Amino acid sequence: MIKKEKTIDCISETERLVIRPLKNDDYHNWLNEFNNRFPSQHRHDIGKIDMSECTEEWFHNLVKKHKVLALSDTANVFGIFRKNDGIHLGMVDFSTLERNNFQWGRIGYTIHNQYWRKGYGKEAVTGALNIAFKDLQFHRIEAHINVDNAPSINLAESVGMEFECVRKGFIYEYEEWTDHLVYYINSK
Repeated sequence: MIKKEKTIDCISETERLVIRPLKNDDYHNWLNEFNNRFPSQHRHDIGKIDMSECTEEWFHNLVKKHKVLALSDTANVFGIFRKNDGIHLGMVDFSTLERNNFQWGRIGYTIHNQYWRKGYGKEAVTGALNIAFKDLQFHRIEAHINVDNAPSINLAESVGMEFECVRKGFIYEYEEWTDHLVYYINSK
């Protein structure tokens, strides 16, 4: 059995991005970029969100919750920031599915829709996968993607993830059990 050390301050830098846990002083930047989102661009884009309940105190509690999740090895949540100006571009997270002899996790990712089509998603997921394999010591990472979410499928494929299967009736969303595609990548 491989044991993961408790790490919560993992950081990855790419050419244009810094991927790191949120900090309390990220609040105004984080809130501003959520407030600047465009309306939904397709079914799987949440678009504009009512952020009225997201006070600074609420955000500080979110940062604490992320730390607790990381320390318990339940999930690791990272903000995606542009290097040249520190703007918050989105989020990427890893959920632990199984440790022991599997070292298996799931990735989730989102880029604020006002920053789409600039290559940030591919760069962020590539940087985040470095954290997953080196710092978090996962062997296998899966993405679970709606069958009609072409942008997410394209992103997964662009970072080297391979299609494995369709999981039927996998997640309850949109008021029904939906099928998801499973894409995966193993550590090298």
